[in-house]
Amino acid sequence: MSEPTSPFPPPEEDPLASDIPADIPAPRPTTQPSPAVGLHRFNEADPGAAEEALLACCGSHRWALRLTAHRPYPDLDSLLAAASEASYDLRPTDLAEALADESWMPQPLLGMRAPGSQAAHTALRAAHAAYESRFGHVFVVALDGVEPEEMLDTVLSSIRTRLANEPDEERLIAAEELRRIALHRLEHLVASSTAG
Repeated sequence: MSEPTSPFPPPEEDPLASDIPADIPAPRPTTQPSPAVGLHRFNEADPGAAEEALLACCGSHRWALRLTAHRPYPDLDSLLAAASEASYDLRPTDLAEALADESWMPQPLLGMRAPGSQAAHTALRAAHAAYESRFGHVFVVALDGVEPEEMLDTVLSSIRTRLANEPDEERLIAAEELRRIALHRLEHLVASSTAG
């Protein structure tokens, strides 16, 4: 899963910053930047920029348009709740669009960067191919909290388990995994909008 980067303009620079002599170190921040800053920038972004950023979180245009249209969000929890609700409302064509978008992501197959033997990577490639052949889309699974050394085994085990599902059952599981991935990406998007 790639993480979206913020397309929003950086916050304005402090006009007094140039008055500080270069040999005086800048004060160290005592706290993490507030997600409220990133949320404000998301709320104020041009609709096209907001939609583009949201499409990096979930490839459904309907999902992105819905979240863009309901701005402003008072806080991150409200945005995530709206994103979750919009995910549950995806029609089959919206889900197919989002899953197709995942296959165009410029990255290796899920789990291929994880440490493991050549045999394990070969087995993982074969499992991905079998999954795509059976269900017609890439395999998606939320991996938040999985340690890098466990990732290859986790992905391989998940694919093998889910290959036994009926297509309708797997579509529901893939939709739920995609929802979890989109929420994680959306949190990252708002957090990355605080940097600048």
